[in-house]
Amino acid sequence: MKQIDFSRLLQKLENARVDRPNKASSGTLSGHAAGEPFEKYVYHQLKEEYPGNIFKQLELLNDVYLRHPEHITVAQRNALFSSPTALFLLSRVHGPTQAWSPTHIFEERQNDTADIVFCGEGHYVLLDVKTRNLSKQAMPPNIISAYKLAKTCAYMIDNADFEAVDISYIEIDWQEEGSQLRCLQAHHADLFKSDPRKLYINWAAVMQIQFHVCDLPQTWKGTRAEWAKAYLEAFVESARERVKVMQETYITPFLKYIQ
Repeated sequence: MKQIDFSRLLQKLENARVDRPNKASSGTLSGHAAGEPFEKYVYHQLKEEYPGNIFKQLELLNDVYLRHPEHITVAQRNALFSSPTALFLLSRVHGPTQAWSPTHIFEERQNDTADIVFCGEGHYVLLDVKTRNLSKQAMPPNIISAYKLAKTCAYMIDNADFEAVDISYIEIDWQEEGSQLRCLQAHHADLFKSDPRKLYINWAAVMQIQFHVCDLPQTWKGTRAEWAKAYLEAFVESARERVKVMQETYITPFLKYIQ
């Protein structure tokens, strides 16, 4: 089965240069502004390497629906995905899916799960591109909603659907050089090769899992099924602690005033 050769991709990324997105301005680059040209660079490199397999998330949905014009209901369109897990992560909600038509196709949305999707033989690699300005200290970026990941694990367990989807991340460490940004180092990490019990959930940041890709150990030796269960155990325990803090901080001190 064809797969992304991440070692080859990292070699291509090191020392890659992209135009500074606001090179006419002396303003400070925001994370999103710097990230967009590198994301496009990765997309085009993969598109060239794997023609027919690489899509933006909206492109994949549009491509699938356009190739099956006879599928007009939401149920019919959902059935085009053999993997319930992939369907959950990639599809849009009921209303937009129902309203889709060849003259009303999907546009890109910031809450799409992946920047880039590799699709081959019923297998999906969801890839996000993260960037880091080496001239600044930066907090670890938002990676994925901890709740969405918990639901993903539930889909995998309920449907014994453990191998259809991989979730990967590329980190590009860059510095500014005149009118360009240069990648000094590039890193890859597979979410399902990390230890799910050690993923940090920032409950104050909309329940986001946060890490620098370069700092994510790839030490997990168990099965995907074991990963899903271990993550759910860690998620539930973290949620219980959060509930306890909320109770002690925001409820208990004020009960005497309303009882």
